[in-house]
Amino acid sequence: MTNVTQKRPLSPHLQIYKFTPTFLMSGFHRVTGFGLYFGALLIVWWLMAAASGEAYFAWVSGIFGSWFGLFVLFCFSWALVHHLLGGIKHLAWDIGYGFEKERSTRIAQLQIVSSVVLTIAVWIIGYLWA
Repeated sequence: MTNVTQKRPLSPHLQIYKFTPTFLMSGFHRVTGFGLYFGALLIVWWLMAAASGEAYFAWVSGIFGSWFGLFVLFCFSWALVHHLLGGIKHLAWDIGYGFEKERSTRIAQLQIVSSVVLTIAVWIIGYLWA
């Protein structure tokens, strides 16, 4: 269905929106939210393995300790940090802070950089204490 007077769709879609950092962060926030569901399943699997016995727990820990398992865990931790920062941003928006175009764009740029830096910092601290 189109707008009869202007020949445009009634609902906005990807062809109308401009690609901006805030648009990208909105998409990342949704993707990381879905990724957190997957990561929660991994945590449940690990806990069930711990309750199932030593042999099964060692097998699951071996999977998580492989290069692919560590990559998946790194991505999960990045999703967690990124989603947390997005949630903090949304809390700021709920109280009316950060709606100006320049500020919201800058916050979106800082969010992606901060999420990567904080995730790397968490992993470094985790390896130093392990």
